[in-house]
Amino acid sequence: MKRIAIQGIAGSFHEDAALKYFNEKIEVVECKSFTSVCELMDADEVNYAVMAIENSIAGSLLKNYQLIRDYHLRIIGEIYIHIQMNLMVEPGVNAKDITNIHSHPIAIQQCIEYIEKYYPKASLHEGMDTAGSARMISEEKPKNAAAIGNLRSAELYGLQILETGIESNKKNYTRFLILSKHGNKTKGTNKASVCFEVGHFHGALAAVLNIFAKNEINLMKIQSVPIIGKPNEYTIHVDIEWTKPENYDRAIHEVLKGASSLSILGEYVRGELYIHDK
Repeated sequence: MKRIAIQGIAGSFHEDAALKYFNEKIEVVECKSFTSVCELMDADEVNYAVMAIENSIAGSLLKNYQLIRDYHLRIIGEIYIHIQMNLMVEPGVNAKDITNIHSHPIAIQQCIEYIEKYYPKASLHEGMDTAGSARMISEEKPKNAAAIGNLRSAELYGLQILETGIESNKKNYTRFLILSKHGNKTKGTNKASVCFEVGHFHGALAAVLNIFAKNEINLMKIQSVPIIGKPNEYTIHVDIEWTKPENYDRAIHEVLKGASSLSILGEYVRGELYIHDK
């Protein structure tokens, strides 16, 4: 059975991503931090890891870019998860009884319009993750509190859902990367995550990006990540897609000539993003 490291606990969106990506029976290994996830990978205590890298509302998780490089991990896949938030309580608790709401701080902010409309006087309590808040409600059984989280955490911890889809933005997605220490051969790869550095002169970055355009490589994302200890210097991370493998190979060889460094963090099959209208 595959052992998969995630940040958070059972019922979290990370567990959702792991279950949907592998689509088989797996053992999920809970970690308190993303650094702990990487340490387990480095020690060969797990087979793979699932790590959030960006959210369509909150943006990129810059620290995770750095962790992937520091621990020399390989990206072997990706999956997009639709983030739907729900209000859940201990069975028997009514909406009028709620005076306290618990969840991850980002989840609270994503639902703040709903909270202000229906629970303007409720005290908000920030926790480590959404699933942890759901588990707390299940264990302590407060009669005046609710948690905000996903459907799986309600099911897992036996909570009653009072309201579904309470997030302000209904098209909220998180992209999760599937990581391996040793990498693997994936058939039909059509996407890669690479990073590079360029010199400090005009047109240096544009010249590298134009190589991708010239070779009909689609630039899906570009993210600059500060280099620790080097003020005003950045590593440029890009996600690229192609239809012709030979174009990708040619582009990479050309970039090697124009960049001061180049690392291929992973080549994998593009994850599909299915947009929910409601």
